Amino acid sequence: MLSRRVWLQGASAVAWAAGLPAGAAAAPRLGFDELYAGVSPQGLRFSPRLLSLRGQTVQMRGYAAPPLRADARFLVLTRMPMALCPFCASDADWPADIMVVYCQEPSLLPGGQALLATGRLEAGHHTDPDTGFVSQLRLRDARLDAL
Repeated sequence: MLSRRVWLQGASAVAWAAGLPAGAAAAPRLGFDELYAGVSPQGLRFSPRLLSLRGQTVQMRGYAAPPLRADARFLVLTRMPMALCPFCASDADWPADIMVVYCQEPSLLPGGQALLATGRLEAGHHTDPDTGFVSQLRLRDARLDAL
């Protein structure tokens, strides 16, 4: 029978070999193309995969969008790098497939940084009390690893 220590060492070795941070191997990966199942008259519909992972720790690869505010407690993870803060230019398109990431520890990253975010998935309407930013999807207590 494997001890917990031996199992964790093996999992870390597999994560390292795959180019992932240690401890990240166990969390399922969620892609931006798996967030929504389509559009209804009420708006975007969450995908069955996303709903099945709600409340669990997941991983997402993406890019840090330029920060909304320097003191924001979250960052926005996007599928593609964004050159401008979507709130800084009125004509900029804000993509529907974003993930708001609330980190375990404050982190200031330059916009466009490729990241692996690992955190607990939340789905449903939420308004950030400090900024008024409205989100449908979030990762809470997240850890960020630069790629």
